Amino acid sequence: MGQPAERASRQAAEPELPPGQRLQRGWPVTHYGPVPKFRPERWEFRVFGATADGEKHCWTHEEFSALPYTTVVGDLHCVTKFSMLGAEWGGVAARTILELAPPAADATHVMVWAEYGFSSNLRMDDFASDRTIFATHKGGELLTAEHGFPLRLVVPHLYAWKGPKWVRGVEYMTADRRGFWEERGYHNVGDPWREQRYSYQEEPGDGPEL
Repeated sequence: MGQPAERASRQAAEPELPPGQRLQRGWPVTHYGPVPKFRPERWEFRVFGATADGEKHCWTHEEFSALPYTTVVGDLHCVTKFSMLGAEWGGVAARTILELAPPAADATHVMVWAEYGFSSNLRMDDFASDRTIFATHKGGELLTAEHGFPLRLVVPHLYAWKGPKWVRGVEYMTADRRGFWEERGYHNVGDPWREQRYSYQEEPGDGPEL
């Protein structure tokens, strides 16, 4: 026999979560280390490494704030097992950065750099997703310092550690290498739908070649 119509309707309305995740109504603050102090006169966003023209590209905070603003609706899945669904993020699309500072033809990955030398590596296809965004706002409001102001990367289809807070730049790479958490035992790809939490779960091709 089928399910009662009321139960089936209720289940259909419930949001789908990646395996092992629980729905989070609020937005907990999670990060490693202290919250950096924002100094706009010293802030700079850099794109460097394997750029198409071989040059480093830089924006001041005022210049970066003047780049085209867009919004995306995307989830945030934390490896600590909470998920925040359907958030509206506002900021600068990763694709905009790729257009303004194109990578070299042989660039395959990026390293996203943040304050205190924190880093996270991404495959170029993940970085170039139309839902990957350098967020300055959530729900139309500026991010708080604790949540990454002035800039955090949001990659909705990967675990949230792949989107660092307090971003300062992007390095284009022609070969993969592990970022901060990836060097400390987290999965190199970080797909929540495949529950790729830890490096021991990696399969051939998931991580950098030794």
